[in-house]
This record gives sequence, C-alpha cells and structure tokens, in this order.
Amino acid sequence: MNDAIVCSASLSDVKYEIRGQLASRAAELEKRGYEITSLNIGNPGLFGFRTPETMRLAMIENLALAEPYSHQQGIFPAREAVVLQLQGRGVSGISADEVFIGNGVSELIDLSLRALLNRGDEVLVPSPDYPLWSAAVTLNGGKARFYSCLPENNFIPDPDEIESLIGPATRAIVIINPNNPSGAVYSRDVLQKIAAVAARHNLLVMADEIYDSMVYDDAEFIPMATLVDGAVCLSFSGLSKVYRACGYRVGWCVFSGELERAANFIHAMQLLCALRLCSNVPGQWAVQTALGGYQSIGDLVRAGGRLYDQRGVIIERVNASPYLSLVAPRGAMYAFIRLDPRFVGTLDDQEFALELLETMHVLVAPGSSFNTSYTDHFRITTLPDPATLHSVFDRIETMLDQHR
Repeated sequence: MNDAIVCSASLSDVKYEIRGQLASRAAELEKRGYEITSLNIGNPGLFGFRTPETMRLAMIENLALAEPYSHQQGIFPAREAVVLQLQGRGVSGISADEVFIGNGVSELIDLSLRALLNRGDEVLVPSPDYPLWSAAVTLNGGKARFYSCLPENNFIPDPDEIESLIGPATRAIVIINPNNPSGAVYSRDVLQKIAAVAARHNLLVMADEIYDSMVYDDAEFIPMATLVDGAVCLSFSGLSKVYRACGYRVGWCVFSGELERAANFIHAMQLLCALRLCSNVPGQWAVQTALGGYQSIGDLVRAGGRLYDQRGVIIERVNASPYLSLVAPRGAMYAFIRLDPRFVGTLDDQEFALELLETMHVLVAPGSSFNTSYTDHFRITTLPDPATLHSVFDRIETMLDQHR
C-alpha cells in the first residue's frame, strides 16, 4: 500500500473554524435529517436578504461584454466607480490605476500579502481577528503578531500596545473596522493614532472595511485612507455584505497615501493578478450600479430596519440572560457573546459550541477560533429573523440551565 500524500506543513498553523470541524459535523447531522440553525457565517442571501434588483439587471444587460477576460485589475467602469466612492468620502490622489478587483476580498488579502511578505516578516493583526487574515499571513511565509482588542475595552485596540509590538521584521498593520467578530467601530482618534504609528515606523496599513456602511445608532465609519499620511494605505471592500451579494465574489482593494513608495508593490500586485488572468467578470458589471445607486443598506441599519431590529433582539435576550453578556455591536452583522464566569473550567467555547450543536442543533463559531487568548466567547450572526433568534436563545438558556 502506498504512503498517504503528505500535506504542506504551512497548514499546521492555519485554522478557519467558521467552516471547520463544527460545520462538517453540522452537515453530517443534516444528512441524518436534523434541522440545523446555522449562525456561524454572515451570509445574507441564506436569510432572505436580496441583492438589489438594479445590480442583477446590470449584470444581465452586460453579459455579452462579460464573456472575454477583462483587464487583470478589473473592468474600468467598476474601478472608476470605486474611485468616485472613495473621493466622495474624502480620499484624494487616487485613480483607477490604484484599484484592483478580485474574487472577493478574500482573494485580494491573499494576493496582497503574497506580494508583500518575505519569509519571517511580521504583520500586526487584531485579536479577535477575522481568521483569514492570520491564515493568509502564515500561508505566505509571514508571522501574525496579535494586538489585543479586549472586551473590557469594548474591543477597541490600544495604539500604544500596537506600537510596542513593532520590531525589525514588522511590515504591516491590519485594521478591521467595523470589526468582525466583535462589531466594534473605531473612533477617529484611535484610527489617527494608529495611522501615526504606521507613519513613524514606515508600515503598510491594511484596512479591511467590508462592513463600511453597516453601522448602528451614533456609530460613524471613518475610512482609514482619509487619515493615513506619510505611509501607504491599502483599503479593502466589496459587494458581499453591504450589497448582500456574497456569491458574486466581487471585492476590491485600493492603494492610497504615499503612492510613489508603493510603486514596486503595485507592480507586484499587477503581476499576481495577471497570473490569475482576471476575476469574475459578470459580477464586476454590478459594481458601478451598486456604488452609484440608491444605498438600501441605510434602510436596514437604521431604527426600524431589519438588521437594526434583529441586533436589538440579540441585545435584549443577552441582557435578560443570567448566563450571557455582550458588548453591544455598533457595526457589522455579528454579536460576540460572552459566557458567564461560572462556566470557567467546566465549559469553554469549543465545548459549548459542540454541545449546542449536538443537543440543540444550533451552529455557532467559538470565540477562540478568532485567535483570542480567552475561551469564553462565541460569535453568532445577526441575520436571522426575530422568531429564529428567540428560538436560538431559548435553546441556549435550556442548555446552560442544565450546566448550572
């Protein structure tokens, strides 16, 4: 018998529990006939959120133009629409030449880190983080160093701590704002201080802003590119979340700031994008319509909107629970919920998530899968309707009652 194929050792430090073993177990249970309530992924289309009709029509009307490969950076109308949006937000000095369209932000995170890193280079990543960031750093030969966004500080980073972690191998600082998984939205003051840290140490700022228009109450989204001065900023966004078009796989990244210093990096990105020929072309034709049309996300996140109200249900149920606590999310589409300290030593986040799946048929993401040092949080999406959310919390309370 032949030996088994040996996989890459680089995968040993890579985890993505959002679609990992728990999700696989949930799929097994579904095959056995159980109905699983899956709250592990922010996938709006699965919960009845539709992509705006104008975007679908734009794709249909341009299908004949979508059959050939496009420019490796993306079609011009899409890139120009991104430029106009950023200019309207106060970002200056950019053109379509600094915009790259990819198969979702995920691909562009991987390509940009591949273009940037040499083996052993370090990237400062928030904890908790969206685990694709730390995984992509590792897979491209780098090392993720985590700076803390602690629950007792409302998941807001400390710029002084970030600066204390910088060493000779540090190349970049990753900012996820609005944050996944915590829902934190960073103030202008905090972002300005991080931008100043980057400028002092000649670091690239990588700003993941995929939830840019998804903020609640008095929270304000500040584009990082408007604050970075004396450094290079690479901003990421796309159609997946705000425009409820995850399956279109359309994201973009934009270089701004000290562009002369980024010339070699931009050339490296052009090379990598050329090697994969181009990203999904039909979806690109929805970008101009999406960014230039009516911004329906506003109807969803203001008081009375579906996302706002469902977030309110979660806050209400957690506040009423003797077993749970929550820093109310101010942005994005998640709640990062904490188990009561009474469960420390008897029920960590992995055990909680597995038991909740096996006994109550609810799938959540353990907090430690977002690279936390603590094991008492779990993440759910705020996308389900209120009746589903109430049912989920009823089941959580029943399970925790048994552990009390």
